[in-house]
This record gives sequence, structure tokens and C-alpha cells, in this order.
Amino acid sequence: MSDTTNTPKNTSKKTSTDTSSKTQQAEKPWNGRFTEPTDAFVEAFTASVTFDQRMYQQDIAGSVAHAKMLSHVGVLTEDERDQIIDGLAQIKSTIEAGEFNWSIRLEDVHMNIEAALTDLIGVTGKKLHTGRSRNDQVATDIRLYLRDEIDQIVSELKRLQMALIDLAEKEADTIMPGFTHLQTAQPVTFGHHMLAWFESLERDRSRFIDCRKRVNIMPLGAAALAGTTYPIDRAFTARELGFEGICENSLDAVSDRDFAIELTASAALLMTHLSRFSEELVLWVSAQFNFVELSDSFCTGSSIMPQKKNPDVPELVRGKTGRVNGNLISLLTLMKGQPLAYNKDNQEDKEPLFDTVDTLKGSLKVYADMMQHVTVNKEAMREAAIRGFSTATDLADYLVRAGVPFRDAHDVVGKAVRLGVDSKRDLAELSLQELQTFSGKIQADVFDVLTLEGSVSARNHLGGTAPEQVRAAVKRARTRILKKS
Repeated sequence: MSDTTNTPKNTSKKTSTDTSSKTQQAEKPWNGRFTEPTDAFVEAFTASVTFDQRMYQQDIAGSVAHAKMLSHVGVLTEDERDQIIDGLAQIKSTIEAGEFNWSIRLEDVHMNIEAALTDLIGVTGKKLHTGRSRNDQVATDIRLYLRDEIDQIVSELKRLQMALIDLAEKEADTIMPGFTHLQTAQPVTFGHHMLAWFESLERDRSRFIDCRKRVNIMPLGAAALAGTTYPIDRAFTARELGFEGICENSLDAVSDRDFAIELTASAALLMTHLSRFSEELVLWVSAQFNFVELSDSFCTGSSIMPQKKNPDVPELVRGKTGRVNGNLISLLTLMKGQPLAYNKDNQEDKEPLFDTVDTLKGSLKVYADMMQHVTVNKEAMREAAIRGFSTATDLADYLVRAGVPFRDAHDVVGKAVRLGVDSKRDLAELSLQELQTFSGKIQADVFDVLTLEGSVSARNHLGGTAPEQVRAAVKRARTRILKKS
């Protein structure tokens, strides 16, 4: 299983590192102010094109919408607009064919595309940047990029949730021990356990859907920080790009990265849930538990021990959680000391953000695939539930219903468990006479509650582990997923 990377989906030509002063002086968009060329190392150090080129689709979409708006308000002619749009379409095709030459001399995805457009259509290409800055341009690109990625994340989340729902429905009657402190607590059904993870992921899905609303606000039109003197129509551009709202303040529009931090925080929480789930799977597939088996296609072997079948996928997801948590801290730290408005520091937001998206999408995809091929060992789960005196609470509840105060009932059951431990028998295996030595309230019907089936079936209420409730919860879960889609 290979690690996720920050490479673009479409492989283009290798990024050029030609730093000859003659060429770079001619190409720099801000050359007029400077009398000396940029130091070669500084040029490479400050460039972002090696990683932000993945936003080429969003950058081109934003430029097309901007060109249409400039034509709409009379800053560009219709012919100029069409030249720009046609040129950008050609550039997009060149990138997707892997034939675009990305240049570090041009710093970023924005200037690379603009320079290519000018080379292609001439002076009209130089008019595209009228009324905007790279500050509002990059903020727009990131929001468009994250909007697209959130849609994919939510789709993969839904696929994983559906796998859990299907597994829960199939194993609604399968009994396993429920744990607290990783000690056997009470019997539950495996279906109920899977639906617990469904609920965690449902909260995650809600967070991403909600986060998308704040991502989908348009900063374009804020220009560098103060707006522009051109008669732009921001509402027109927002409609073209499908934004639900417009950033109200130009200073905030170019400097805000809350939406990126919020997405990363949501991702960190989701990865934490997957990490906890992974810990359970790693335990469950061990010979000591033997609760489930993962498909061979999601495991690896050992280079020296032929018998090994290692749960690499859940282990890697558990490990990758640290990367995403680290990315969240990186973004929070990046923003904590910045004054308004835009600062070059913000170039550092993209790599942790892109890594978060890649890591999360990869983890969700492999998890959704893996959970569709899980084999459950019902016998091992049942044996583990019996071994751990998991119906002890049911015996205490039985005594309470018979009129014994709970604390006294607790003491009685504790003594019965001690007998079971000493004699290596479960409570249900003790005789009625033995149980009655601890309390005369115990009658023959006690064995109805000491069985595993009786225990789980008795918890027949909303949110309970009874098979009947699990099947009802499965139906509700399917409805919730379809409703939010």
C-alpha cells in the first residue's frame, strides 16, 4: 500500500528550474519595480508551483468567470472575452495532456497560466488580471478546490457508512462482548457495534457538509486587500462559479484561512475516529481475539515469518492520523501571528492542506473497500462473551426487580462471579442451588436473563443492542444517509 503524495492528478512536464537572469527578468510580472534579478535560490525557495499546480482547474474556472464578468461590465470586449476563454480552454487541454511546461520562474499556478495565455493570444491575455490580485485569486482557487474535495470526501464517507450499515444488518443477531477499559462488560451485538461507528462517521459527515457552506463563499473582487476601482459585479462572478455567498470585507476576504483550518480540524476528528476503529480491528484480527478476518487483499505478509497476515491497512490509517493532526497544528500555528491582510506566510497553508485531503481521501477509500470484505467469527465472539461474565449486570437487575436494593444486589452478584472465577464456570453454568446460597430471591427463571440472547434481547429500546432495535436502527440509518445526500 503506497503512501499518498501531493502530485497532481494529471502529470505535466517536469517543472522548469531555469533561473537565467535574462529570462526571469523578462517573465516576472512585477519586474518593473526591480533593478536586480531574484537570487536563484530565493526564486526556488519562494515558488509554490511545484505543489499548487494541482489547482489548475480551479484557477482556470476562476479566470473564465472573471473574464465573463469583465466583459459583462464593459471592461473587456466580447471578442477579448472569447479569446481569453478559448485560450484558457487550450491551456487546460495542454495541462491534462501532460504537455504544459511549469516554470519556477513564474512562481505559482496563477502566473504560469497567465503567462501561457499571453504567449498564446497576445496582449489580450495581459488584460485578464484587470480588477483582481493574486491575493483574492489564490483565496478563490483554494475555496473552489476544497469545495470539490469536500464533495468527494462526503461521497467516500457515505460509501464507508453504507458498508457498516450492510454489515450491521447482516450481523444483527451476532453476539459479542462489549468492553469498557478493554475488559468484558456486557454482551452486545456486532451489528450494534458497527452502528456505533456509523454514528461517529455521521457526525463527521455533518461537519463536512456544514464546513462546505463556509468554504463556498467568494473572495474574488477583494483584489489585493482594498477592493478595486473597476466597476466589477461580484454577484455575477459568484453565480458563474456557484458560490453561495460573497466575502463581505476585502481585508478579511484575502487573509481568512478559517475555512482551511476548519476542514483540517474536521479531517483530524474523522481520522481520529478511523484510528480508534483501526485499533479495534488490529485487536480483533489477532489470534488472541480472532473476532474477524480481513480479506487477503487488504493485508500483507512477513519477509521472515510465513504464517503472518498483518493488518497493514488499519495500522497505516492509525499512523496517518498523526500526519493529519500535525497538519492541523501547522495551520493554526501558521495563522496565529499574522496581521491583516495577506502575508507570504499563507503560501505555507497549501502543503499541509493538500496532504490532509490526500491522506483523508485515501484512508476513506481503503476503509470503505476493506469493510465490504470482513468475515465475522461468530463462535469466537460468543465464546469471549461467555468467558467474561458479561451477564453479571443482568443478574443484578434481576435481583433489583425482586426487591433487593441495587447495592446489595451488586454485592450478591460479585460473590457469584467469584465462585464462577474459582470454578472456571460462567454464571449460567452455576446451579440454581449454588446461586441461591447468595440470595433466596433467585428462582429458576433466573436462567432466562443469564443467557447471552436473553441479555441482549432485554435491551429492547431505542438505542439498545437488541437485534430488533439494530434492524430498526439500520433502516433509520439508510434513511438518514439518503436524506443528507
